[in-house]
Amino acid sequence: MSRRAAEAEIAAGKVKVNGIVAEVGMKIDPDLDTVEYGGKTIKMPRAAAGGTYVLVNKPVGYVCTLSDEKGRLTLLDLVKGIRKRVYPVGRLDLISEGMILLTDDGELKNRLTHPSHSVPKVYRVKVGGEVSDEQYEILTSALIIDDYKIKPVDVVVSESDESGTVLKMTLHEGRNRQIRKMCEQVGLKVAKLTRVAIGDIALGNLEYGKWRYLTKEEVAMLKK
Repeated sequence: MSRRAAEAEIAAGKVKVNGIVAEVGMKIDPDLDTVEYGGKTIKMPRAAAGGTYVLVNKPVGYVCTLSDEKGRLTLLDLVKGIRKRVYPVGRLDLISEGMILLTDDGELKNRLTHPSHSVPKVYRVKVGGEVSDEQYEILTSALIIDDYKIKPVDVVVSESDESGTVLKMTLHEGRNRQIRKMCEQVGLKVAKLTRVAIGDIALGNLEYGKWRYLTKEEVAMLKK
């Protein structure tokens, strides 16, 4: 169930730890404590076993959900070889591509997506035409997006030619379609948007539509 639903069940007194009614926010040791829900003992994975952490290179045309009422392709169509149920950490819209993480570690997922944890995310953004000094100044300022004042975004002009300009944009928060809305405000049209890094973990040369497990070092970096 969702975290909110689980907390409601705990608050209703339906969960016990070692025979004592649990409270919301209570901590346990999965290796030592016995948890009951609805009168039944819950078998939990050993804490030492760790979780499942996956990096996917999402192509355009896939939605970042586990199911879709419109019948569109989802992330689960890309990670069919994973036996465990994993959930996306954040999202990329349908027409964006690049790096997205999936995990069954609910605590880490909540930490990475909570506004109080500023995990930088790096994007390669191809826009049409040149970017003027005025447009650049606005892009790097604290813009108002959907009535919300965003944190300033780091923007670097990586390439520029007759086909357009490539920007490297580093976000420290993730509003819905933030980059596209920022570019719209300054009259720039986004031709291609690719997330290339989350924190110290980079997409690298992972092929479109492919996935890999994170290394122990990468998991440690995320948790740190």
